[in-house]
This record gives sequence, C-alpha cells and structure tokens, in this order.
Amino acid sequence: MGLRWRFDEAFASGALVLMVLIPLLEILARPVLGKGIENAPILVQHLGLCMAMCGALVAERHGHLSSLGALLPGRQGLAHASAAVICGVLSWASLQLVVSEREAAQLLAYGLPVWWVQAIMPLGFAVLGAKLAMRDVSSLVGRWLGALMWPLLGCVLAWQFDGQATTFWPFACGLLIILLCGAPIFAVLGGLALALFWQDGLPLASVALSHYQITVNPSLPALPLFTLAGLVFARTGAAQRLGAVFMALFGGGTMGTVVAAAVLCSCFTAFTGGSGVTILALGGLLLPLLRNAGYPETKGISLVTSASALGVLLAPSVPLIMYAIIARVPINTMFLAGLVPAVVMVGCLLLFGGYLRQAHTDPNEPARDKVFATPLATACWDAKWEILAPIVAIGSLASGLATPTESAALTALYAVATQALAHRELNWRLLGRCLSECAQIIGGVMLILGMALGLTNYFVDAGIPDLAVDWVQAVTQNKWVFLLALNVFLLLAGALMEIYAAIVVLVPLLLPLAQSYGIDPVHFGIIFLANMEMGFLCPPAGMNIYFASAVFQKPLRLVALSVLPALVAIFVGTLLISWLPLLALGLPELFSSGLR
Repeated sequence: MGLRWRFDEAFASGALVLMVLIPLLEILARPVLGKGIENAPILVQHLGLCMAMCGALVAERHGHLSSLGALLPGRQGLAHASAAVICGVLSWASLQLVVSEREAAQLLAYGLPVWWVQAIMPLGFAVLGAKLAMRDVSSLVGRWLGALMWPLLGCVLAWQFDGQATTFWPFACGLLIILLCGAPIFAVLGGLALALFWQDGLPLASVALSHYQITVNPSLPALPLFTLAGLVFARTGAAQRLGAVFMALFGGGTMGTVVAAAVLCSCFTAFTGGSGVTILALGGLLLPLLRNAGYPETKGISLVTSASALGVLLAPSVPLIMYAIIARVPINTMFLAGLVPAVVMVGCLLLFGGYLRQAHTDPNEPARDKVFATPLATACWDAKWEILAPIVAIGSLASGLATPTESAALTALYAVATQALAHRELNWRLLGRCLSECAQIIGGVMLILGMALGLTNYFVDAGIPDLAVDWVQAVTQNKWVFLLALNVFLLLAGALMEIYAAIVVLVPLLLPLAQSYGIDPVHFGIIFLANMEMGFLCPPAGMNIYFASAVFQKPLRLVALSVLPALVAIFVGTLLISWLPLLALGLPELFSSGLR
C-alpha cells in the first residue's frame, strides 16, 4: 500500500526536479562546451508529460481534480463511474496514438524512442479510471470490480465503435447530468470532445493527440516551474517578509494596511500561479492585520478574497503565459502589456469597491497593537531575496539570456536556494511537499487543457470561428458595442469555466472575431484575462470564494455576498482596459520603438 501510495508522487516529483536541472545544465553547457544536452527542450517537454500524468493520479488521490461540486447530491457514484468509462475510452485512444508513433520509430534523445514516453498516457488514463471507479464504493470486492469493469467498458466501446458515426445529443445530455453530479471537469470536457469526434466518425485518437500536443508544447514547461517557485515562497516565511515590506511602504494605518494587503495579494498571485494558493498563504496573515487596523472583518475577507484574483495580469503569471502560448504572441510582450492594466485593476478595486472608506471605530476602544512596525529599509533588507525574485524571472527572459523554460527553471532554483540556504526555512520534507503540490496542480490543469484542446480542434476544423465572425458582424459592426458584449460574455464564461479550459477553448474561437473588429491580439489577451479574474469570484467555478470560506471558516453565502462590490469594481476596470487600448499596448509599443 505504501509503495503504491508513493510511487506516482515520487515519479512526478522526480520528473519535476529533472525539468529544473536540465535547462540549467543547458545554460551552463552552451558557453563552456559549445553545445548542450541532446534535444534538451524535447526531453524537458516529455518529462512534463510524465509529470502531468503522474501528477493527475496524485491529485485524484488527494481529491484535487477540479469539479463543479455535487449540485445533484447523492449521485457521486454515477459521476465517478461515468468518468472511469471516459478514462477507459481515452486510454484506448491513447494506445492507438502510441501504436502509430511506434510504427513511425521517432527517437527522443540518446536512442530513446518517443513512444516509450507516450506509453504513460494509456497507462495513466487506465489507472486514473480505476481510481475514480473505486470512489464512493464501500466494499472491497465492489471497489476492485468497479476498477476493472468501468475502464474496461470504455475500452470495449472505443474498440467496437471507433470510426463509426453515432448520435451526439444523448452523450451531451449524459455529460451534463454527470457534471451536475460532481464528475471531474476534465472527464466532461474529454467526453464532449470524444462525442463530437464520434458523431462525425473521426478517429478518437485525435483527442489523445491533442492532449499530447498541449503537454509537450515548447513553452509549457515554464508553467510547472514558475508554479514550483511560487509554492516554495508560499510555504516558507516569504509571505511574512513581503508583508512587512508592503506594510512599511504604505504605512500602518487603516488605509495603508488596506492598500498593502491588496498590492501584496496581487503580486503574490503572479508567482503562485493560483489565487487559491495566495488565500491559503496570506489569508491567515492579512486578516488579523486588517482587524488590528480597525477594519471590519467581513470587508477584510472580501478584500483578501478579491485582491487575490488580480495577479493574473502580472508576470510571470501562469495564465498570462498560457494565453501567449495559445494565441501565439511573444511572452515578453504579454508580460509588458499586463503591467499597467494590473495597476488599473487594483486601483479600481480599492476605489470603486469601497475598500478605502474609513471604518467607523469606537473611540473608547483600547488601542490595538501595531503589527509590522518595521522601518522600510530593515523590511527590504530582510526580504531582499524575495524582492529580487521577479528580477531573476523577468530579467533573464527579457534580456535574451534564457528561453522561457530556462528562465522558469532559474527562478525555481533561485526560490529553493534562497529559502533553503539564505533563510534556512526549506528542508527536504517541505521541498517534497512543494514538489508534490506542484505536480498535483499541474497534473489536474493539464488534464483539463488536453481535453479542452481536443474540443477546440474540433470547433476550428468545423469552421466555428468563421461562422462566429459572420454572425456577430451581421448583428453589429460597432467595435465599442462588441467590446461591451464581449466583456459580459467573458464574465459569464469565467463563472462557468475553469480559467485554463476557458483559455484553451475560447481564445481560438474569439480571437479571430476580435481581430475582425481591429482589436490587437495582445489587447484582447489582457481583456480576456481581466474578465477571467472576475470568474474567480463567481460561483459555481469561482474557486476564490470556496478557498476563502474554508480558510476564514465563514459560510460560503457570506463570502459570496461580501465580494459583490469587488465584482462591480473589477468590471469597471475591465471596461476601462477594453475601451482604452493604450493601457495594454502602451508599454509594449514603447519598448519596441526603443529597440529600433
């Protein structure tokens, strides 16, 4: 039991360590030896595939596969059994991909065939299906019977009916039901993609190919590496040291504490790769500070919950990198484009959200202890290693000294080295925990991305983007009306879709539509991500309110109501960014003109 429990976690963590080390060795080897490791980028990409598949298994064991929750209670067994059947179909489809790759006989590096690594896909989906089938079954015999029966049923269905046209709508209705019953989002997206390909009699291996393509995308290894760096900072004392800096910078009064909390949450989310991690890392630190400054508790919860969603526009945010990959725009350009809009969004949150209004306090109440009354110079010196982290991350990339993957590996190593050696707060046990958490986060995300890309590829091949352009332009040719409608649509999409699925599914469909109205792809990306920030605060997919409810031990309804002013404020900021393109395009244009 112990070996089985630890193997997937150890394998995923080992792959992640190699993803850090290989790019660093490549940086060192190029100037010294004149050449690097053979096919190093391809090796790292395929290590990402191994890490993602094993990470997904770890995420399932810890209950971290994203779902909308059981909106139809008492039916989780149906949801997990159906997800296991879909995993069986995906396993068979992946096996067909491996067979075709074996016939092609392509080599990865050092004589290693590509199909050897790809074989982890059918194996991973089969094991994942078995693990899902064992959920919600009490008897040992029933658990093992389900683990064998449901994935095998999926394999048999795929084997018998692959390439044969079937009816789509019964599958779609079934998928909606299991989604409401609590099925993982990846299974619903994957089932939808499979049903669409099945409807046209197309090979199901196309979905497995999409999952493989997105997982080994050349820029994608930057995602887990930046996430690892953020988790190391989140699990050590970096949050407290950065909190001291921001408190000293903005002052210790009520208004200064509020501004410091908002800015700190936004900056921290840029590194952690998920606003939920920010709430976990900073919630217990910031809420007492706000209370001690005389700020109402409910407003403090609202501020931390909403401000944690705003780091998506700041480098090296994972969604920012993800958009650049999908939209095929330079990552450096997206980093620059997000800076001013991020400041605008924080400003709108504080001003229009009413967070800067002075709280009415009782004059007879005894003075509260001031926390973080540290001089600015002292606070900056204590947090010098954390302050330098963005310079390492962005500077190495912007200077051209490193590729995005190498920059991310350098940042991850920097985070580990500074917290382990300089602060002595990161031991082997905590590092292992960070590696495991990173593998779980990325494993769950990559399942969603792979299935979403399969769905997107079907839509693109079916000509849906062209049909959307024709239809919308027939309704209105006014760019400003289109931008307003786009923001409303993306707000609803963010509330219903996980952010990475939204990027992969919606960007290829909406970007051609936006370009038909003369909207720059970089500007569209900032509009898109700003709207997704609002999605973090909207049920049912708004994960921030769930994290905040758990961390602050408050009812979900109270947290959801508390962030309503923030939603209005963020929507105002999104409209400003939409209608004033200079906010997003000014810095990239300034830098590009300066380089000419």
